[in-house]
Amino acid sequence: MSQDSSFIFTQFPDVLSWIGVVFNWLVHTSPSLGSGFKHFLSILVTLSIPASVVFFIMIISTVERLKALRKKEEEIYNAKVEPAFEQTSGGDPKLAMRWTTVTTHMESDNPNDWKQAILEADIMLDDLLTNMGYRGETIGEKLKRVEPAHFQSLPEAWEAHKVRNQIAHESSFAMNQLEARRVVQQYKKVFEEFYFI
Repeated sequence: MSQDSSFIFTQFPDVLSWIGVVFNWLVHTSPSLGSGFKHFLSILVTLSIPASVVFFIMIISTVERLKALRKKEEEIYNAKVEPAFEQTSGGDPKLAMRWTTVTTHMESDNPNDWKQAILEADIMLDDLLTNMGYRGETIGEKLKRVEPAHFQSLPEAWEAHKVRNQIAHESSFAMNQLEARRVVQQYKKVFEEFYFI
């Protein structure tokens, strides 16, 4: 605290007594002036109370608006996008190798290789769902827990997985290469939504 301010606080009682002396002198010297001054002070006090309440309400309102504004700013500027897999600029090399295996199988003339491509893509789908935090004994159970708003390619995932189930459970299930490519493209759409392949 500076010397000037400490002087003011130590001399404050003297200042008040000086104001009291001046006020008493005004009242004795000029009663009309003294009563006018008293009237002015009473009006000032009367007006200051509601004005203080109004200003207090305005301060509270402003603080609440600032809090809301800060919260909105935080939502906008601190928005974080959390990918399902940790990515580098070139994507996950292991994942890329697995996807290359799928596409290599699709280039074969052997229908069993096409089925193998779909089975491998379905395993990748299972890994994706697990890493996203979905739990269940089967891929179907995990897909049932998915919120459609957070998973735009959910219909493609379901459709591709159903074909995988037919391959796994129906020994007589047959498909042409065009159909197999369509199913692999559905898996690709899912993977591209969440990470690089």
